[in-house]
Amino acid sequence: MALSYRDAGVDIDEGDALVERIKPHARRTMRPEVLAGIGGFGGLFEIPRGYTEPVLVAGTDGVGTKLKIAFQSGRHETVGIDLVAMSVNDVVVCGAEPLVFLDYFATSKLRAEEGEKVVAGIAEGCVRAGCALIGGETAELPGFYAEGEYDLAGFCVGVVEKSRILDGSRVRATDAVLGIASTGLHSNGFSLARKVLLERAGLRLEGTLLDELLAPTAIYAKDCLALRDALDVHAFAHITGGGLPGNLPRVLPAGHRAVVRTSAWPRPDIFRRIQESGGIEEQEMLRTFNCGIGMCAVVRREDVEAARALLDRRGHRAWEIGVVELAAGLAEPEVVFRA
Repeated sequence: MALSYRDAGVDIDEGDALVERIKPHARRTMRPEVLAGIGGFGGLFEIPRGYTEPVLVAGTDGVGTKLKIAFQSGRHETVGIDLVAMSVNDVVVCGAEPLVFLDYFATSKLRAEEGEKVVAGIAEGCVRAGCALIGGETAELPGFYAEGEYDLAGFCVGVVEKSRILDGSRVRATDAVLGIASTGLHSNGFSLARKVLLERAGLRLEGTLLDELLAPTAIYAKDCLALRDALDVHAFAHITGGGLPGNLPRVLPAGHRAVVRTSAWPRPDIFRRIQESGGIEEQEMLRTFNCGIGMCAVVRREDVEAARALLDRRGHRAWEIGVVELAAGLAEPEVVFRA
């Protein structure tokens, strides 16, 4: 008896159906510089006009075990936004405008309807970031993933004028650290969050808890660029895995530290529930979760209020959460927390 690829678990027709479903979502993200998008062997994109010395900035990331919440609940509409956010927020930290995005969607058994929900979220994330979804890859890998599960990876390329690259070298002592509110856990710490809330506390994955856990990661790209264009921003730091102690030092010069006041911003209730239910030490919370701060901007002290006002007009709450200090003899930049 002759075998087909479908007999081995791969349905080419379902893959073709998904590609057709994806196309209208990708069209929502198009920019004038796109020369060739979905459907070709590679996406083609022109460097936008106006750059004298354009530097390309690339970033890649995934969604992690937050996907387990989507699998358990059957809600797949927002994890694509998370996927885009994790890469574009990294790229904009360098001062780069996100230009293009590509995704990798791999699953044990392809279901076009489910896949379309995921990609629709990716397209929505691209719209929020201002970048074009110009391609991707869908892989059906029977026997590789558990039934009903998939994985996501994303890749973003942005561009920045060479003279405007933000790399932390302009950060100085007395600079203020501005913390921009997160929308919850974003896409980090979910292995611990699930263990505490769903296993130890035995909470049901429904209602408000489900909404909080699946709240999509905030996309700060357009807002960071607007802040950079309006004020003298010295650095940005995307607060992802590792929290404030793991990410803010990445944009501090040698011999400097950031002193952060944990009482300077309101910590969303979901973090309190995780900490209390798991008996988690404060330091472990701070290095595992964003604890309510999704992005930091380092600015001159005199620009704090103008920066907060600009972000508020754009729908983001922000607080002055710390200050940069000289720390002579310090081996590596660090964050010191105070109440």
